Amino acid sequence: MLRRFVAGLGALALAVEAAVLVLVHVVLGKTTANQSMSIAGMDPEVMSAATYGLGAVLGAFLLLCAVLLALAGLRDRAPGRFARVVIIAAALTHVLLGALAVGLVGWGAFAATMLILGLLVLTLTLYATGRAQPRPPVKELRPTSP
Repeated sequence: MLRRFVAGLGALALAVEAAVLVLVHVVLGKTTANQSMSIAGMDPEVMSAATYGLGAVLGAFLLLCAVLLALAGLRDRAPGRFARVVIIAAALTHVLLGALAVGLVGWGAFAATMLILGLLVLTLTLYATGRAQPRPPVKELRPTSP
């Protein structure tokens, strides 16, 4: 029961985070497009398009992680190899986002990022104990006599 709750809560948190990050990137992209100067000789339209692209990719990645966590919670089974790799990548992404957030945004953003990181790691560890039992050994093969 706890595993399902944690996986569902993690999926919900990742979906909300994806929406917030996409919204932030849209605002940053519009702000960059509306400026009339270049930064270090870069074109504002290119910077704006790159910001939109990064927001879309990051949002899609977080939504994929949310779907994988939701599937693990609904099935109450450990995530497969691909899902574990994606969830671990999301956890590492949250470590980096947390390190950036504490310096750029503040402790509130850091706490929210670390809360989501905790949900990801807790989901992985709770489902690690629920792995399938090892298969029984195969009986020894003996040659047949004619």
